[in-house]
Amino acid sequence: MTTDTFIRNAWYVAGWDAEIDSAPIARTICGVPMMFYRTLDRSVVAMRDACPHRMLPLSMGIREGDSIRCRYHGLKLSRDGVAEEMPLKSDAANPRICVETYVVAERHRFVWVWVGEKALADPALIPDLWPCSADGWTFDGGYNHVGCDYRLMIDNLMDLTHETHVHSGSIGQPELMHAPIDTRVDGERVFVTRWMPGVDAPPFWRGALKQDGPVDRWQICEFIAPSSVIIDVGVAPVTGGATVEAHDSATCGGVRGFVIDSMTPESATSMHYFWGMARSFDIDDAGFTARFKRAQGGVFAEDVEILEAQQEAILANPDLKLTAYNIDQGGVRARQIIARKIAAQRTATATAEA
Repeated sequence: MTTDTFIRNAWYVAGWDAEIDSAPIARTICGVPMMFYRTLDRSVVAMRDACPHRMLPLSMGIREGDSIRCRYHGLKLSRDGVAEEMPLKSDAANPRICVETYVVAERHRFVWVWVGEKALADPALIPDLWPCSADGWTFDGGYNHVGCDYRLMIDNLMDLTHETHVHSGSIGQPELMHAPIDTRVDGERVFVTRWMPGVDAPPFWRGALKQDGPVDRWQICEFIAPSSVIIDVGVAPVTGGATVEAHDSATCGGVRGFVIDSMTPESATSMHYFWGMARSFDIDDAGFTARFKRAQGGVFAEDVEILEAQQEAILANPDLKLTAYNIDQGGVRARQIIARKIAAQRTATATAEA
C-alpha cells in the first residue's frame, strides 16, 4: 500500500447493492484486504479480512447470526469486530481482541466504504451520481476487475477520442476526431464537452433512437474526486433543436443517458471497475435494459483489453513516461486534482507523526 497512489479519506465503491449479500465477499480496496456481508437487518458490515488470531481471511469464515466465526480455530467476532467467543470455550471472550471495521453507506445502487479516518466519514461526500437515483430514470450496470492503475481508466474516460478506433463497431465514429473539445475545472470536478452537430448516429445510438437520419450528438465527461466519471451522452434529431446547454430528451426528441463509472483502486496496478448506464428513455422496458447492459459490457471489455495492455507496456518500459496532447486535458486536470489531494494527505500524515 502506498499513500502516493490512493486518496485514503474518501468514499469508494465496494460493490453493487445486489452483489453484497449474507455470504462474506472479499475485496481489496486501496491496498487493504476487506470483507463485506449483510446482517439479518440487511445492513452492510465491512471489516479487515484477517482474523486477529492467525490471520486467515475472515471472508472464508462461517456466518452465525450477525457474527463471523473464523474457519481455522473458531474465534467468533461480532459485527463490530469484537471477540465474542474464544477458540477454547473455557476461555472468557476478551474484548481487547478485535479486528478493524470500516464505515459503509448505500447510495445510487452501490455500497460505499470509507478507507481513511472514521471521524471524517461524512456521507455528504459520497460522489453525486444523481441519475442513478432520480425519478424518471433507470440504472443498471456491471463490474470488471482490471489489471491497471485506476488513473489510466480515468484518462480513458475523460478522453473519448479513443472511441473512434477502440469502439468502431458500436459507439465510435470519425467525427469524434474532428469535433472541438472544451475543458474546464470547477473545484474538484473536471468537465470535458464535445458537441457534434449533424452527424450520422453510430449503431449503438441509432438503435436507441429508433430512426435513421442526421443527429446532433453530445458527450460531456465529468470527473468527480476521488475516482468517478459520469458522462452525459445522447443524440437528437437535428430538427429537435438540441444544444449543448439544453438537450433534455423530452424537449428535443432525442435519447439521453449518463454513463456511470466508478474506479476503486485495488493496488498500484489493479482496480475494481463499476460501470453502468442511467437513462431517461424506455425506462420500463426491462428487456431493453438487459440488452443495453450486455452491449455496454461488450464496449467496456474493449477498454479493458486496451488498458491492461497499456499497463503491461508501462511496466515493461520504466525508462519512458506518458505524454499528454491536447486531447488529454481532461485526464491531466483530473490527475492534478488527485495529486493535490494525495500531497495534502502526505503532509497531514507527516504532521501527525511528528
